[in-house]
Amino acid sequence: MTTPPLALTLGDPDGIGPEIALKAWQHHQTSPFRYAIHANREQLSAYAASLGIAAPVAISAPQEAQDAFTDGLPVLPIEHAETAAGTALASINAAVEASLAGTASGVVTNPISKAVMYEAGFKFPGHTEYLAHLSADAPLDGARGPVMMLAGGGLRCALVTIHQSLRSAIDSLTPERIIHTTTVTAEAVKRDFAIKRPRLAIAGLNPHAGEGGSLGAEEIEIVEPAVRALQEAGFDVFGPLPPDTMFHAEARAGYDAAICLYHDQGLIPVKTLDFHGGVNVTLGLPMIRTSPDHGTAFDIAGKGIARPDSLIAAIELAAELAANRANAS
Repeated sequence: MTTPPLALTLGDPDGIGPEIALKAWQHHQTSPFRYAIHANREQLSAYAASLGIAAPVAISAPQEAQDAFTDGLPVLPIEHAETAAGTALASINAAVEASLAGTASGVVTNPISKAVMYEAGFKFPGHTEYLAHLSADAPLDGARGPVMMLAGGGLRCALVTIHQSLRSAIDSLTPERIIHTTTVTAEAVKRDFAIKRPRLAIAGLNPHAGEGGSLGAEEIEIVEPAVRALQEAGFDVFGPLPPDTMFHAEARAGYDAAICLYHDQGLIPVKTLDFHGGVNVTLGLPMIRTSPDHGTAFDIAGKGIARPDSLIAAIELAAELAANRANAS
């Protein structure tokens, strides 16, 4: 089954998004991957000239990306915005609209600056929550997220808590949050990663997973009840596992995804295994969404030295997930 092209967002135009989008296109120019970016063509053309890359090609509809792709990065124009935040937002809105309409097979987002967005009045914690808001009324076959997953180096880690202090993350842990995250992850891994019966490993919180309560009671009071409830519901889950022994190669072979309780518990092993090629995947949305696992990198923007590895990986994973979802429908 042939899927429509992917929709790329520009990200913050003052960051490395424009540069890595052009470099990703150069990498994929002779590949089967097809996508179009929602952006300002004149701005991208200036970047392309500075990098010695072919100028982007203006198109008027996503399906035109197929024929235009070998000539240059296909660009779908966005509404003019006076600010970087407005430009980033217009690109996101257009990409999501295309994906929900079925003219794009998924969304790949370039990095935005939360600080820049907040100063412009953006009311959402970040990309993930805004995408969930935009797609809240679209139908979804399965549990609704959003749930953040990091994928790289053969490891998939879904997070129960994300961008909050470690103290507040621990305070906010409940069996219900673990159950919801795991349910969304299990259904998404089955639907989008085409794994018929996903095996999920749930991490503990404390050293040695609490050592029977002597090093902390969270495993007994919070994690174990969630594991039992999930097993009773028919999910193939196990844990809580000691976090320091669940990420080596032999342990990783025993599960398809890890459920991690806080941000660094999941991101450290993924970034250790594949620092440049890690991908952020949002699970539980009506659309496919992936993103590079890095920020705007304002300090190197415009210098021509940004690495596109993570964006390339995000594009290729999004294409794989979109094809899997299409075949499953």
